[in-house]
Amino acid sequence: MAGIPVSNMTISEPIGQGKQNYTPALITLAVLYFMMGFITCLNDTLVPFFKKGFTLTYSESSLVQFYFFLTYGIASIPAGKVVERVGYKKGMVLGFSIAACGALLFFPAAVMHQYALFLAALFIVAIGIVLLQVAANPYITILGPAKTASSRLTLIQGVGSIGTTAAPLFGAYYILAPLQTSSASSDAVKYPYLGIAAALIVIALVVSRLSLPVITTEEEVVDKSNDSKKGIFSFRNLNYGIIGLFVYVGAEVSVGTFLTNYIADLLKITESAANNYVAFYWGGMLVGRLIGSVLLKSIKASTVLSVCAAFAILLIIVSVNTSGYLAVWSMIAVGLCNSIMFAIIFSLAVNGLGKYTTQASGLLSTAIAGGAMISFCQGLLIDNSTWKIAFMLPMACYVYIMFYGLNGYKSKFSSL
Repeated sequence: MAGIPVSNMTISEPIGQGKQNYTPALITLAVLYFMMGFITCLNDTLVPFFKKGFTLTYSESSLVQFYFFLTYGIASIPAGKVVERVGYKKGMVLGFSIAACGALLFFPAAVMHQYALFLAALFIVAIGIVLLQVAANPYITILGPAKTASSRLTLIQGVGSIGTTAAPLFGAYYILAPLQTSSASSDAVKYPYLGIAAALIVIALVVSRLSLPVITTEEEVVDKSNDSKKGIFSFRNLNYGIIGLFVYVGAEVSVGTFLTNYIADLLKITESAANNYVAFYWGGMLVGRLIGSVLLKSIKASTVLSVCAAFAILLIIVSVNTSGYLAVWSMIAVGLCNSIMFAIIFSLAVNGLGKYTTQASGLLSTAIAGGAMISFCQGLLIDNSTWKIAFMLPMACYVYIMFYGLNGYKSKFSSL
């Protein structure tokens, strides 16, 4: 997922130094995005793990995603204020440190076998991830020539996609596989998350010692083309965009959350074996971003968005109305459609906002809480109906996204 951009930024280089070498900073951001993607998508493994280990319903197990993504709605704006006060480098170090503390809490939670403590640990991890997103993203656009900013962003997001692809494979082998042969359901997460905590602490220490560019934000010039009395919510594309981002993250997370159980039911295989397929769902994000970076150079972004949403709807319809591998791969292919949606919705939502852009970015970041709300609602649907009915919820989300790509992104009301 993309984070919060900062407008009108300049780089202050240390006195006495010449032109800076940005390679260490770019490598740091690559590692950061890998860890953010890895930790976020490892939640997809935790949902079936806790469901079986604690004998939970689907809605109860989806609380993993609920508490994790709810943090975006609660902490995004405060995190922005923290980063504004301490700076971007210290913000990244703080984000890694907080996430490490949350990961360490998995050990006592496993020893005590307390689901509530696991959820608390995930909430703390998520606070760290939010801080990382708020603090890190500005560096991507300013580390190097402006004309290559998009290629740097694509590269860094691609590294994040490698993390999301690796997480299900890691989770299948180290977390779900032991669950098949052990009644000690919480033990399998102790050491993997201790390892994650150790890695986060090491990264925090390394980043704290790096000499990174200092980003300063200049006061933005008022856009006289806009009425000075306009409020931020007077922009139609932003209002609809906030909803669009809410439902997009909700749909993406919901499909990924329940994909392991869905595939296990379809193919009559273990959760561990089914979880391997989830890597292809997230791997589609990497492939899609590479393809999208080429297509978006010649095709209108709103058109790409609406077409991808239409394909996602079609794929879900095919999946829930078929069986076997056709149903499995149809649902997995939704990940390919997801790849470019966040970036396009975000950019269309802030288009033309002028001095309100930074404030709008904070509002859009809180919309990531859709991952909490919609995944929980889908869990309730699965508990009380069928997979077919439950997947109508993310399908409805894609219907809205298709509308946003066709008309909702426009700054004024107009016909399609």
